[in-house]
Amino acid sequence: MGLVKAAVGDAVLTFMWIICASTIGATTSIIADIIGLQGNASLAITTALIFLISVLFGFIADAFGGASFNATGTVAFYIVGAAGDDDTLMSTAVRFPAQAVGAVGGVLALMELMPLEYKHMLEGPTLKVDLHTGAIAEGVLTFAITFVVLVIIIKGPKSFFWKNWMISVAAMAVIVPGSSYTGPSMNPANAFGWAYVYNKHNTWEQFYVYWICPSLGAILAAWLYRLVFPPRQPSKQKTA
Repeated sequence: MGLVKAAVGDAVLTFMWIICASTIGATTSIIADIIGLQGNASLAITTALIFLISVLFGFIADAFGGASFNATGTVAFYIVGAAGDDDTLMSTAVRFPAQAVGAVGGVLALMELMPLEYKHMLEGPTLKVDLHTGAIAEGVLTFAITFVVLVIIIKGPKSFFWKNWMISVAAMAVIVPGSSYTGPSMNPANAFGWAYVYNKHNTWEQFYVYWICPSLGAILAAWLYRLVFPPRQPSKQKTA
């Protein structure tokens, strides 16, 4: 029953995340137009929006008992030994399909609810380079953001808000260069949701670029973290 509850929580959280994260571009454009910002100055608005969403979803995830919208993050925290008691590789195998369903629902809802004048901003992750370059880019970007997030969450400041601000800045640092390659996605469920709507969910591009390489990137980041910050060995008590 606990696993079913976790899967439902993941599906609902991913549904909400897709709607919020996918409208950041449109929201940034609206706010920038209102206050008269142009060019790279609007990146500050995007970073602030990512921060607000990160804080909000942190509370929502806790309310759902540790729900997640990204399986690669769950696997990475499991490898470094910082996952929740119910976060195992077996549970991830069940929860990822739930996240994918939630992502599809979120994209379909967006396509119906988004005002027509902003609907052109709803694109989702898109491969803009050749297949292998895109795969490498998605893997490297996921590796980078996963390692940084692990360091911030586990070794970073204790303040919940400072952690989320640092993660938001790190996210922008990979999103900006990644936008010229793959979107980027760095989240297999997110990529699947958009690919399903555009009938590209069963292509080699989808599996190779947006599933396999991000997963490998997250796993390598977790192992690098273990190498840099070895887990503490339990102290042996002396026997009389």
